[in-house]
Amino acid sequence: MTYTDQVITCTDCGIDFVFSASEQEFFAEKGFASAPKRCSSCRAQRRASGGGASSYGGGGGFSGGGYSRGPREMHDAVCARCGNETQVPFRPTGARPVYCSDCFRMMRG
Repeated sequence: MTYTDQVITCTDCGIDFVFSASEQEFFAEKGFASAPKRCSSCRAQRRASGGGASSYGGGGGFSGGGYSRGPREMHDAVCARCGNETQVPFRPTGARPVYCSDCFRMMRG
């Protein structure tokens, strides 16, 4: 199947973002049936705040119910490509470049 880039409007912030052909192929390989509804920044923010569906389900065999680790700790960084300030879910050490989500996606292909 041939994929073409699609422009989608984020349901949270209202900005347009590109759902690239390579991302569509990845979604298809993983069995995802629909396109994303949120831009990468809003998806990351939603994940960090603990919102949205989880692939881990409820109790999962642990006694006492579900497991919740709370919001992910985010760290400030400066994108090595565009220079914009961003946040990443790891502590940048300076040993490797750090990219904002848009530049990271562009560099991945």
